[in-house]
Amino acid sequence: MADPKPEAAARVAELRKLINHHNYRYYVLDSPEISDAEYDRLLRELQALEQQYPDLVTPDSPTQRVGAAPVAAFGVVEHRLPLLSLANAFSNEELMAWHKRLKNQAPDADFDFVAETKMDGLAVAITYVDGLLTTGATRGDGFRGENITQNLKTIRSIPLSVPRDAAPPSFEVRGEVFMSKASFKKLNEERAREGQALFANPRNAAAGSVRQLDPRITSQRQLDIYVYALGWSEGRQMPDNHWDTMQYLKSLGFKVNHDNRLCQSIAEVEEFHKDIAEKREGLPYETDGIVAKVNSFPLQERLGFVAREPRWAIAYKFPPMQATTRLTGIGINVGRTGSLNPFAIMEPVLVGGVTVSRAALHNEDYIRQKDLRIGDWVIVQRAGDVIPEIVGPVVSRRTGSERPFVMPTRCPVCGADAVRPEGEAMSRCSNAACPAQA
Repeated sequence: MADPKPEAAARVAELRKLINHHNYRYYVLDSPEISDAEYDRLLRELQALEQQYPDLVTPDSPTQRVGAAPVAAFGVVEHRLPLLSLANAFSNEELMAWHKRLKNQAPDADFDFVAETKMDGLAVAITYVDGLLTTGATRGDGFRGENITQNLKTIRSIPLSVPRDAAPPSFEVRGEVFMSKASFKKLNEERAREGQALFANPRNAAAGSVRQLDPRITSQRQLDIYVYALGWSEGRQMPDNHWDTMQYLKSLGFKVNHDNRLCQSIAEVEEFHKDIAEKREGLPYETDGIVAKVNSFPLQERLGFVAREPRWAIAYKFPPMQATTRLTGIGINVGRTGSLNPFAIMEPVLVGGVTVSRAALHNEDYIRQKDLRIGDWVIVQRAGDVIPEIVGPVVSRRTGSERPFVMPTRCPVCGADAVRPEGEAMSRCSNAACPAQA
């Protein structure tokens, strides 16, 4: 009887090729060619053959995305090149000031730029050797990150292997792992039904999901990735600019954001920022700004770095998203130093995808300067798209029933006198034995 293994090996190779193709169509191009049922049938056939012939299993098989055992803790990965932070611009004037600095440093250069949406997720570095994904790590402190290789393998938009004849022998890509708005909504609905704590926003959900010690949990979270840079490469001549490099990575099977744009001038970068800001709410992912990068690699090298930031790139943030709600009260927290810290109590309101009902008010002078009154309609924003803050009252909506805030003269925790030392902004509990100061 003929040995069935050569026939099985050929079918396994064919199935892997088919499944990888359909993974790419579905998870990268968002353009599936077959039904979910047909995809599942192909995957089950491959699983059955690999169970029958275990020596045919390879590290880049689609069946190996899920199944690694939980770990007790993440290992540490030393980044070959650091993952640096970016300087921020919050206005067109600051963007133009950055451009002026570039021109001053390289007055003879012709600048073009790549403008990209700034993803609100978790930065990762992924290494490939001889066509296979070997290591994946978080950004960490920029120099060392956590080894999350098995978790990243569960994300279907990350290729487990790339064509060896088209890729460098070894290289690293950098990307942002994120959770789409739709997946975030679905996840929180499931957690609500199960009585679990809800995630505050898609970024927290993505970061928490990718750092699970059990890859099987990560695999259930519908994470995605956009690759935004080539970290380093060896053994192959690469393009000399960022835009062509990203097109090359796309040809290898990596997911690159199609919203990104090649800009011939800083004015086009400004226009890109405006375009993305206008359609921000309708995008399937969270973004808090754009990133502008000098396109030319030789020019990037010439411009260099300052501290831990490249001079050739900048994050141009969007203005904080705002909403209006009612200030129903002002509460007091007593800190460990005895300080009485006022905070706003508001009717819950959605700001930038997060429900906000509390905001710090810092001290009595802060409240007076903003002329906040209990019962006011107030404008709320998330500073840096993270921390809730009250911008100010909507004075035109006052009815006369609003009440000025009066700082308590006694500690709300122990009842001792609250005093405000001369020259200080904070009132403090006078009782050193106050439970809040323990």
